[in-house]
Order: sequence, then C-alpha cells, then structure tokens
Amino acid sequence: MSLMFGKLYNALKSAGVSEEAAEAAAAEVAGYENRLGKIETDVAVVKWMAGTNIALTLLSLGLLYQVLTRLH
Repeated sequence: MSLMFGKLYNALKSAGVSEEAAEAAAAEVAGYENRLGKIETDVAVVKWMAGTNIALTLLSLGLLYQVLTRLH
C-alpha cells in the first residue's frame, strides 16, 4: 500500500473503522487513482494527436496556397 493510502488507512483506523473496512476503503481509493492516471495518459495522447492534426492541416493549407498562387 502506498504512503498516501497508508495514511488513509491509519486515519480510518484511528477514527474507529474496522480493519477490513479501512483496507477496503484504501484499496478502493487506490483503484480510483489508477483510473485517473489512465485518464491523464489518454488525455495527453489526445492532445498530442490534436496538435499534430492542427500542424498537418496548416501545412497542407500553406502548400495549397502556394500551388494556387503559382497557377495565376
């Protein structure tokens, strides 16, 4: 159990929560932390993809502009 969840476990135990319930609550919070970490990773990938898409779109528009101006 990580330090943060160890602190949660200890706080629950000092508040009079049973050992099983304190362990279950700390494990549940740890599960949410893992899910949030995955969401952060997914958001980072989406941001990278969006940035790449914008850059490629601007590059394509710039090349199209150059081609069209040379045709006139």
